[in-house]
Amino acid sequence: MFITVMPLFLVPVSNERLSRPRNVAEVAVVQHKYGVHYGWLVVAAGCLCIFACLGLGRFAIGMLLPAMGSSLGLTYSQMGLISTCNFFGYLLAVLTCGRMQSLLGARALIFLALLLISVSAGLIGLGQGLVSIVLLYTLTGLGSGAANVPMMGLVTAWFAGSLRGRAAGFVVIGSGFAILLSGFVFPLLNGLGEEGWRLSWFALGGAVFIISLICWTVLRNRPQDMGLEKVGEQKKTTPGGSPDVFRPLDRKAVAHCGAIYFIFGFTYVIYATFIVTVLVNEYGFSEKVAGTFWAWVGLLSLFSGPVFGTLSDRLGRKAGLMLVFSIQTLSYLLVGLHLSGPALVLSIGCFGIVAWSVPSIMIALVGDLVGSRNTVRVFGLITFVFGLGQISGPYIAGLIAEKTGNFSGSFLMAAGMTFLAILVSSRLKTPARQAR
Repeated sequence: MFITVMPLFLVPVSNERLSRPRNVAEVAVVQHKYGVHYGWLVVAAGCLCIFACLGLGRFAIGMLLPAMGSSLGLTYSQMGLISTCNFFGYLLAVLTCGRMQSLLGARALIFLALLLISVSAGLIGLGQGLVSIVLLYTLTGLGSGAANVPMMGLVTAWFAGSLRGRAAGFVVIGSGFAILLSGFVFPLLNGLGEEGWRLSWFALGGAVFIISLICWTVLRNRPQDMGLEKVGEQKKTTPGGSPDVFRPLDRKAVAHCGAIYFIFGFTYVIYATFIVTVLVNEYGFSEKVAGTFWAWVGLLSLFSGPVFGTLSDRLGRKAGLMLVFSIQTLSYLLVGLHLSGPALVLSIGCFGIVAWSVPSIMIALVGDLVGSRNTVRVFGLITFVFGLGQISGPYIAGLIAEKTGNFSGSFLMAAGMTFLAILVSSRLKTPARQAR
């Protein structure tokens, strides 16, 4: 991941050279002088940001829970509580993201949020019991939300509607890179003695710290600050940049988006939190083999954002969401029915290929509906609802598993919810796609 992105940072992009040009022609020269619009550098840094705040800060917990739970004697419901408290912190962050961004700006907010993840994750490696880990992982969730929402908002600030889904798709695959890495690295660190899971948390915190510095160096709040237009913007602008498009809020449409995002948050997090535990405890796989399966999820998920984000640009947001939720329903059913062999492989493949597609479609959908001026506020609002789903999902799934002795009922519940999401998405009304 780092090898892929680092060449982008060799491009000279100082504020002096990219300060406001004097005319439209000079804008075009600045945009193309280095062979790439600066917006794509923002996407590259955004991919690293999501790698850190979601991929490591949240999804890596699936690879750490079995070893940490065994070492500390945690029950299924306690492991679910740890995950739920992380989402509670995330929820608190998204409630205040709009206000914090107005005070600090997206760039500074993302940097500080990543620092919070780094410090809290490192301290979890020193945790001695459930209470301290729950409190620290709540702070990790706070940092995750405070980094994720403004980062996704930058996509609408830098990209016109015709490219928004594709750009968001490339940003969200950062989570896939993190899953791919954690599936190989964390089992090795966990295996270095009974307390090896602590080394995993230290490594996680260090990686996030490095990424926070990269994001501070590369990210910029909006193209107008550098005298640029949005990527894909068609109309000519003055040196100060065109005024952003304003669209009146359709509260019914926002509520509809929130309902869809709630179901996604409720269901996908059950899979992400417990699939490794299921593979180890119910299917009898070793942690190393389960980590390999999880790494495959990460590898496949690298295609999810770009492929389905681009499809939503071309086919429409409604069609994209219905397709994604259909594939997820199949994935959850195959685990819920406790099928083994090829069915289990197919389940993991289905989950991976659409893993991060819903966030990429949703940020593009929100931009379509409300315009980029309102995107951070509205995306923060539906992410709050999304967070409610993430809080309740793993906790309820853990309780069901505690009562039944396995996770079959939990995954069948998730399949029922995603089937409902197909129906809800089919009723979605979106404006005509255009460069916004």
